[in-house]
Amino acid sequence: MPRAVWMAVAAGVALRLAFALGYWVDKPLTHDEREYLTLAGNVAAGRGFVHLSPDGSSVPGEHFGRAPLYPLFLAGVVRASGAEGASAIPPAPDAAPAAAVLRAVRAAQSVLGGAIVWLVAWLAGRAAGPRAAASAAALAAVYPPLVWTPAYVWSETLFSVLALGCAAVLTRTPGSPGGAAASGALGGLSVLTRPAMLFFLPLAFIWLGWRHGWRAAAILTVACLLVVAPWTIRNAREYGRFVLIASEGGITFWTGNHPLAVGEGDLAANPALKRANADLRARYPGRSPEDLEPIYYREAWRFVGEAPGAWLRLVARKAFYTVVPVGPSYRLHSARYYAASALSYAAVLPFALLGLRALWRKGRLPAPLLLLASSSLAVCLVFFPQERFRIPVVDPTLLVAAASWRALRG
Repeated sequence: MPRAVWMAVAAGVALRLAFALGYWVDKPLTHDEREYLTLAGNVAAGRGFVHLSPDGSSVPGEHFGRAPLYPLFLAGVVRASGAEGASAIPPAPDAAPAAAVLRAVRAAQSVLGGAIVWLVAWLAGRAAGPRAAASAAALAAVYPPLVWTPAYVWSETLFSVLALGCAAVLTRTPGSPGGAAASGALGGLSVLTRPAMLFFLPLAFIWLGWRHGWRAAAILTVACLLVVAPWTIRNAREYGRFVLIASEGGITFWTGNHPLAVGEGDLAANPALKRANADLRARYPGRSPEDLEPIYYREAWRFVGEAPGAWLRLVARKAFYTVVPVGPSYRLHSARYYAASALSYAAVLPFALLGLRALWRKGRLPAPLLLLASSSLAVCLVFFPQERFRIPVVDPTLLVAAASWRALRG
């Protein structure tokens, strides 16, 4: 790696630490952040994946099952920081967890942000050489969405490291048994962080089998299954039915495929759909999130079957919002946040398209990375587009392509 890459990695970590620890302090936590911290606190305290308050009482509200790896990561950070598990749990709906816990999590994720900078540089260097690696590292170090994401207690930063690592291993040693096993294991860990990675694995299987042999594809699949299977078995014992990773898939699919859906954003960005969710839950009182998951899927598929024309128009809106960042979820943030997010994305996109064209002409397209980005776009069409779904994979891919254009142009 060129020296400039390591300098960019260091600068990237410093920027993330400065934002997370110097600016993003005393901010209210989102619903997802509270969920993750509650799970992490209980895991760190030895109570398992449960939604319990520090006093042991049940946390009120709607709680769906989460993929386990990110809460485990947070629990490890809590334990490593020397804090008690209960200190990671927000003590009240309008209160924050112990400040030391948030600082430790944000510092750890800032370091992971440096790993993302390195992976983006490596993938660009593999595609277009050392100049591309240096340019990609510089872009990734200062790219605003990648800088501020580690400040949130979200799974995106950890997922990005694992998913890009999986693509990097597939790029480096695609046909070897060891490479296939390593990429499968990383793919399994990515699935246990964000189940959306399931969209990538069939694409990787087909590409690997077609280009490098079906034996390698089978090894990748087996390695992934070995990583995921223990959690699926645990779910079967816990819930009495098959739940592959988490029960949040049903409500997410319902949110993106409903007559009231607008094509972008979750329930927080759609008050009418949020009320419809409350009405649905009222029709099934006492049902657990795991019991509700198939009901959400059934309701969504009913809409698709009864109104295919309306659903296709909804999919067209999803496709538009996937590319154009003007959906209602952006308006939930401040104007300054929206400007930084939209402008940075819009500034990179045209150069990324030029870079993909140049890579295609030279026969150097990074196939695993593009398949990973394609799977993220497919998630947006099947469920719904949201900035958080785009940033971990699609934005790094755009940075790799933009840096490649600059290097190949020279």
